[in-house]
Amino acid sequence: MSEKRIIPCLDIMNGKVVKGVNFVNLADVGDPVEIAQRYERQCADEIVFLDITATHEGRETNRELFERAARELSIPLTIGGGVRTTGDFRRILSSGVDKVSISSGAVANPTLISEASAQFGKRRVIVAIDAKKADARYNVFVKGGRENTGLDLIDWAKKCENLGAGEILLTSMDADGTKNGYDIEMTAAVVSSVSIPVIASGGCGSIGDIIDVFKRTGCDAALVASLFHYGMATVNDVKLEMERNGIPCRISKD
Repeated sequence: MSEKRIIPCLDIMNGKVVKGVNFVNLADVGDPVEIAQRYERQCADEIVFLDITATHEGRETNRELFERAARELSIPLTIGGGVRTTGDFRRILSSGVDKVSISSGAVANPTLISEASAQFGKRRVIVAIDAKKADARYNVFVKGGRENTGLDLIDWAKKCENLGAGEILLTSMDADGTKNGYDIEMTAAVVSSVSIPVIASGGCGSIGDIIDVFKRTGCDAALVASLFHYGMATVNDVKLEMERNGIPCRISKD
């Protein structure tokens, strides 16, 4: 089994990290780069910055912020929000960012996935999928969870893989911010339908939730926000518990 990754996620609005419940009621929790540096010191494997209002507001991702983050962080950094073209990919990657996350832009123009994969390499292309249960299936949402596309989650995940996505960042809108645990059923369904790495996101409220999602779904990474932002646990705490549970991970040698 390959090493499982712990990836703190920083949702950005107006240059600050925010956190909410079910994609609403957002609260300011601090400066993005300072928070990310703290997680890097705690042995986070990667950091994700998502500019959550860029698409809705029709603007580019906050350039000043991601350039500063790329300068000051040494671990892999993913940037998402407002990415619509391969030119946006080039602009972001040229600053030293490692990967780019696309969501609404991929749904609006699926060929963006294949074009970006061909130009910049598959490993740099992450497709973020926000999904919510509707009767017997899961629907894909875009624009920060504001718009239901009507797309079936499993069909879309498979299409993203076929088009050249390197990873899928899967967020359960039902679980997001609730701290009641990851959506095991949804995550397992996507993991079993694709062969590329899947990052589980939405609902983490305890270290036990992280252990649970790794053991029960086979996902490659867990995205974590509230648990770290509000000081309920550190990345090191999580990894020590993973080690105790036989889940391979990168442990700090410091």
